[in-house]
Amino acid sequence: MLRYFGYLAVGLFIGILAALFGLGGGFLIVPTLNFLGVEMHHAVGTSSAAVVFTSLSSAIAYHRQRRIHYNAGLLLASTAIPGAYIGAWLTSFISASQLKVIFGLTLILVAVRIYRKKTAEPGEVKLKDVKVNYRLIPVGGFFAGIASGLLGIGGGIINVPLLTYLGLPIHYAVATSSFAIVFTATAGALKHYAMGNVEVQWLVLLVPGLIIGAQLGAKIAKRMRASSLKKAFAVVMALLALRMILKGLGFAIL
Repeated sequence: MLRYFGYLAVGLFIGILAALFGLGGGFLIVPTLNFLGVEMHHAVGTSSAAVVFTSLSSAIAYHRQRRIHYNAGLLLASTAIPGAYIGAWLTSFISASQLKVIFGLTLILVAVRIYRKKTAEPGEVKLKDVKVNYRLIPVGGFFAGIASGLLGIGGGIINVPLLTYLGLPIHYAVATSSFAIVFTATAGALKHYAMGNVEVQWLVLLVPGLIIGAQLGAKIAKRMRASSLKKAFAVVMALLALRMILKGLGFAIL
């Protein structure tokens, strides 16, 4: 019984971070499952399925808060899904290690820019008044999907900075990213399930905590100032980029 409470606690922690930053949670689920003894391909596949539940729970919470920009989210997902399939296909031809280093360095520069960028508080700008560059969202979503499939990273680490760059305040960008990830994660999960990479027994253990944690994370995000959420996201993004660089250089880290 104590073991199951442990899995619930792990799911809660990951779910909170996933919803708080709009990241999906795969960056934590994969190493956690691998550490617990799940083979790497199955850890990735099971994580893809788990992220469906995490992002869906987050999206429901953010829908209630009226912070999802649905047009931007659907545009993002529409091109990210085929991009992810192309990215997965490209892994057969391109060295992922070198790309991880280059991409990680780029993400650190983006994190610095996000950290310094001024952003409006949710009460200062209504969602209907937000102006977004719709023409660039499909292009950005496509390349975000390629990077996601090629490097095995969650879409949120690309979606959130992309959406903030194109005009969405950080709170709305996090919420919209969570919504878009529902579609990209579902596509990935179905593909992995067909390949036999989804361990259903691990889903049963982790999903309850992930769902509850995502609801809590969305509530925490609602109470945070935009400047605090922006800086916290930038720090998390820089840490993930550093991890990507180290793995690309051959360091054995989770």
